[in-house]
Amino acid sequence: MSVGLVWAQAANGVIGRDGALPWQLPEDMAHFRALTAGSTVVMGRRTWESLPSRFRPLPGRRNVVLTRDPTWTCDGVVVAHDVAEALRHEGDVWVLGGAAVYTAAVPYAAHAVVTELRESFDGDVYAPTLGPRWRLDASDPAAGWLESRVGLHYRVRRYSADLKLHFG
Repeated sequence: MSVGLVWAQAANGVIGRDGALPWQLPEDMAHFRALTAGSTVVMGRRTWESLPSRFRPLPGRRNVVLTRDPTWTCDGVVVAHDVAEALRHEGDVWVLGGAAVYTAAVPYAAHAVVTELRESFDGDVYAPTLGPRWRLDASDPAAGWLESRVGLHYRVRRYSADLKLHFG
């Protein structure tokens, strides 16, 4: 099993506003679909509810929804009530958010894929902080920014965690 984190963030760290992404970046959506295809995706209930109904559950993936509500159920998802339970699946597991779920999952994660936008956006949800055990492994492009067909500038960065620092 491999646990990864995946998100897109604005230059000022914003990842959401009013339960939605504050931007449209079609290239990142395509990247996200390819990255998570065939995997387990873990998200909080509010993130689940923020997905357009036509995409719930996310196709081609096992969808796990983390909630504190012991009565919450939904067709097409596996319900979990704590992060350890949510992450306990075979194969690749990708954490999709929201902010509290990212923060709880960071200690379990071995890698993170972060799409960074050059532009800043107003928002009310911010990206988690990757601490000193994390290192940048790759950036696409290696220098500078890609330009989206919608005019935004972005790059995709891959990080890995030094698990020895975390587990001793």
